[in-house]
Amino acid sequence: MRKNFCRVLLERLAIAAFCCCISAVIADPPDAPVISDHTPFGHQSNTKLADGEDDELLDDDEDELLDDDEDELFDDDEDELLDEDENDEPPAQTGQKTGGALKDLVSAAQAHADLFAENRYPSANTCKVCHAQHYKEWSVSQHAYAQLSPVYMAMQNTINSLTSSTNGDFCIRCHNQVGMNMGESPFISNLERHPTSREGITCVVCHRQNLEYGKVSGRVALEEGDLLQPVYGPEGGAELKRLLDSKAINVVTQANQSGRKIHATAHQFAFLKSSAFCGSCHDVNLYNGFRLEEAFSEYKHSPAAAEGTSCQDCHMGNVQGIASGYPFGSAAVVGGVESKRRKLTNHFFAGPDYSVVHPGIFPHNADAAQLATLEEWLQFDHKAGWGTDAFEDAADREMEYPAPWRTIDSRYDAREIIEKQLELLAWAREKRLEVLRNGYVLDDIETTATGRRGLQFKVGIKNPSNGHNVPTGFIAERLVWLEVTVTDPAGKTVFQSGDLDPNGDVRDSHSLYVHAGKLPLDGQLVSLQSKFLTRNVRGGEREQVLAVNHSLSPLPFVRPSTSSTILTGQPTGVRTHRKGIPPLSTRWSRYSVRRADLTGPGTYTISVRLKAAMVPVNLIDAIKGVGFDFGMTPREVAEGVVAGHEVLWKKITTVKVDM
Repeated sequence: MRKNFCRVLLERLAIAAFCCCISAVIADPPDAPVISDHTPFGHQSNTKLADGEDDELLDDDEDELLDDDEDELFDDDEDELLDEDENDEPPAQTGQKTGGALKDLVSAAQAHADLFAENRYPSANTCKVCHAQHYKEWSVSQHAYAQLSPVYMAMQNTINSLTSSTNGDFCIRCHNQVGMNMGESPFISNLERHPTSREGITCVVCHRQNLEYGKVSGRVALEEGDLLQPVYGPEGGAELKRLLDSKAINVVTQANQSGRKIHATAHQFAFLKSSAFCGSCHDVNLYNGFRLEEAFSEYKHSPAAAEGTSCQDCHMGNVQGIASGYPFGSAAVVGGVESKRRKLTNHFFAGPDYSVVHPGIFPHNADAAQLATLEEWLQFDHKAGWGTDAFEDAADREMEYPAPWRTIDSRYDAREIIEKQLELLAWAREKRLEVLRNGYVLDDIETTATGRRGLQFKVGIKNPSNGHNVPTGFIAERLVWLEVTVTDPAGKTVFQSGDLDPNGDVRDSHSLYVHAGKLPLDGQLVSLQSKFLTRNVRGGEREQVLAVNHSLSPLPFVRPSTSSTILTGQPTGVRTHRKGIPPLSTRWSRYSVRRADLTGPGTYTISVRLKAAMVPVNLIDAIKGVGFDFGMTPREVAEGVVAGHEVLWKKITTVKVDM
């Protein structure tokens, strides 16, 4: 019992210490609710706040929780869990030389560990040598971002914090199969993970599978092996064998040979071409029977499935989101020799997510990885213009830079990489807009009444795709909404809906400003974001940002449902209020402007914009307690989310009002 208590407490401490920062102000009007900017958890003492004052919460000398003399939990004589701590401690560092030697020893050990892991799960950077085009598409994709996302990392750690860690690796096993197959902890920072683990849904996740798992919510085993071991693809190994037999390429396929190594064989895995392969991850069912994501199930009942159109046809073809055929070309270029031309699939997989992390870290870039570590990239101030002529010419020659960037050459080298990264991110944004605009159409604005009843009109949103609902996937956090503005003949705004609060949220019930009574609820808001509804202890339901209802237990955990969920698709304690639009359907929304708000007769202008966001800002507030990876503050994350808001479509019409 004592060991179990210690294990639970240590896991909670690991979650709490996962990252650095809790909050930041996005907007700070007097007495307004904000996402704050303090840092309750950190890895160093005497951490400075923005105003330069010491944070007493981080003063190790006064933190009784970590006082070994007073905390009996860490008493080595009594706690068998930590029985060998004294023997495991490294020698004290008495000088810089000793510390440097220890650091070199740790670096050498890490290098050996990385090499061992590379021999089990090769990195995408290794695959890039021959598959450059596929690598480029993947490197900036949502699959590549899956594990790096600080929003996802904080969300899964928050859920584990609320459920006594009994949610375990449920989230991360779908975002990071390599890390879970390697046995990494779900709670550690990406800065501590193996490079291949940080790549999320990387090459080997799909091309080292050889079993048809079906809907397993991402729980898949990968075939281990170094680069020389077989891979699995849609076409098999006939072309690879032809190239090897022809001696046209100068490569080796044996570990003891010197030269450019490639995999010796490629096996056909037809399941890879089926929509069911995508369903292995894109139908997510929780332990208790709750259907969190149903993109694949929606597809199975769609017109596209009935016609034989696959997920790959729409999401790996010429146009993102539409079955538009495939380009043709060489899947591999080995030593300048191209493989036989065939159908090529696009490995970008456009979707609603976008990066909020440092561009030196994402997109994945082999040159960036060679130039600096992730920690070093986080110290490169690309926003200040480091490495540009304008900055370097005007910079104070006495200015201090972090050690990796002290030389002007290093900053120029980094800037060259950053510019390429930003270009790739801009391309990704275009593709993201492409798939979103192919998934949503803004219909006409139709006036239904004017005069004594005020101004009434309706707006339609259509799902033109035939493959699944929109939004799909993690629908409880996908924000798509209408921003509507009505102005009078003089240009004065007389009606607004879908406008944002100072934090960047729509004015729904989860807005911090609405919740605190600082702004009114947007009663006519049209949002396609589904909401989690949890059952209260004494009956009734309430909306929650996270699908974790309040428990009376002092040690809450994820419980299996006490009744069958086959038909309902949800346990009794929580459900999703779905607001998505089915395939090929239109949803009309009605608006009413009161006669008292109209300023008089004349021509009024109605402006409607259909907008989309990755997640609502209130989610950042809900998960900020565990901190965000890469030392990001909630303010930085929230500002990144708001910066990614997109206008998909816009329509304007005028209407004459007689009063």
